[in-house]
Amino acid sequence: MKKKVSIIVPTRNESAHIADTLKSIFAQDYPSKFTEVIIVDGDSDDNTPNVVANMIADRPNARLISNPEKVVPYALNYAIKASTGEIIIRMDSHSIYPLNYISLLVGEMNRLNSDNVGGVCVTLPANDGLVATGIALAISHPFGIGNSTFRIGSKDIREVDTVPFGCFKRSLFDKIGMFDTDLIRNQDDEFNGRIIKNGGKIHLIPQIKIKYFARGNVHSLMKMFYHYGLFKPLVNKKLGASATLRQFVPPLFTLFLVSAILLPVIPLIFQLIWACLLFVYLIMAFLVGATLAKKVNRPALFFVVPFLFPLIHVSYGWGYLKGYFLVNVLKKKLGKKDFAISR
Repeated sequence: MKKKVSIIVPTRNESAHIADTLKSIFAQDYPSKFTEVIIVDGDSDDNTPNVVANMIADRPNARLISNPEKVVPYALNYAIKASTGEIIIRMDSHSIYPLNYISLLVGEMNRLNSDNVGGVCVTLPANDGLVATGIALAISHPFGIGNSTFRIGSKDIREVDTVPFGCFKRSLFDKIGMFDTDLIRNQDDEFNGRIIKNGGKIHLIPQIKIKYFARGNVHSLMKMFYHYGLFKPLVNKKLGASATLRQFVPPLFTLFLVSAILLPVIPLIFQLIWACLLFVYLIMAFLVGATLAKKVNRPALFFVVPFLFPLIHVSYGWGYLKGYFLVNVLKKKLGKKDFAISR
């Protein structure tokens, strides 16, 4: 007999995408009598609650609940507590899922005896504009986001340190606890770190392709990566883990750029080394930009993508440096005051 699956959908201000997300959820080939769908709205400022209410009106296995705290970790915990399934699958509201998404996740979780399984994000632009398209390309390339396997893909099923969204056994939350509400961002990173720390396994299933819609403008892109960086030192502190090389590179690059203020007072040889390093970075950015522009046959992207890379790296890097200083030097607690709530 099939296990009951609880699908939890945290959402806020997603009126542009929530309908498509729910359509893909309601079209799943996993029998609806063995599923429940819990959408958690974080006090949206747009039409998201009305869109959801209309779509679930005739679906007895779907319901909308409120998240007065607005932010994701609370939404996840509210939904988990309200759910009744043996398996809990998080499905975010700016994505579209393949019709066999639930079936594949549940099947692979059982076959691999995994604690969390997930697929690969195929990043799509929020619209057809040059900037939105450039953003989608930039955050899908290793030069933009490093070796993030679930973004750049993998040929084979493999153990990883994180996957997007996730599929969990209910018993896992009884064993290691719920999502950490201190982490407005990166709560999934910390939770996955806790899984591994407790001897669990996380598997990436590359044949599962999730259509993920990227941010549509530069401001929201920079804000997103700034917050990722800001909360990462707190994640590491909670897990008792050291930063990885991938985490270190953006803050080092940011410090490198800031060091330009010293150029007038340092020896010429160091000025030349600094200039050469920046030149190499820019050459790489433009080479990757040219490759991506050619790949999608939009030459104008050559004048967009290379400039997005430093914005991503500096946003994350500055956030990381600030987060490290607040958490490890000033011993302050991060919270919603450090997070501009939007999507």
